[in-house]
Amino acid sequence: MRCRRTQGSRWVPSFDDLMAAAQRSAVHLEMRDSYNVGGESSGFRRWQQTGERDNDPNSDYWRPWVEQIRATVDRGVVIRRARIVSEPVTEYIRYEHGGTVVNLASGEQVRWLPRRSASDLALPGNDFWVFDGETVVFNHFTGDGDWADPPKELRTEPAVAKLCVDAFEAVWDRAVPHDQYHL
Repeated sequence: MRCRRTQGSRWVPSFDDLMAAAQRSAVHLEMRDSYNVGGESSGFRRWQQTGERDNDPNSDYWRPWVEQIRATVDRGVVIRRARIVSEPVTEYIRYEHGGTVVNLASGEQVRWLPRRSASDLALPGNDFWVFDGETVVFNHFTGDGDWADPPKELRTEPAVAKLCVDAFEAVWDRAVPHDQYHL
């Protein structure tokens, strides 16, 4: 399993390895109104300038993701993504919403929750992925939405996994399916 060294001596398996090892589920909670990470920033700037969004699942940008998600779903793993967003939404969320058709086409399930509907939910302080209800990877970002250093934190303590699973399920239960969430 490929790993990345983070603070101290903690190692975080690569996302590809974590997804490949998933047997039942992979859930992702996004809570920021804007991201500015690596390969996404140029596509976002292009969309801002032209209104054009790459929604081709076979494009160089999307193909690796689509292939990975399809292969994982084909193994029987359920992949769900929930996004908590402020309303009115930011330009970035409009951009993200426009690209979600590719997430859906690859086999992900996606829902949106207006932030005002999450006020009474206990949520972790960072975006995260949970694999098989046991392995949590927190994503760390800077204030402007780029990856922080270290960018990820692996947690396997049962209490942390339960917090994240419970938070995700609470958001999922309230959230609106993508095809019904209109900006």
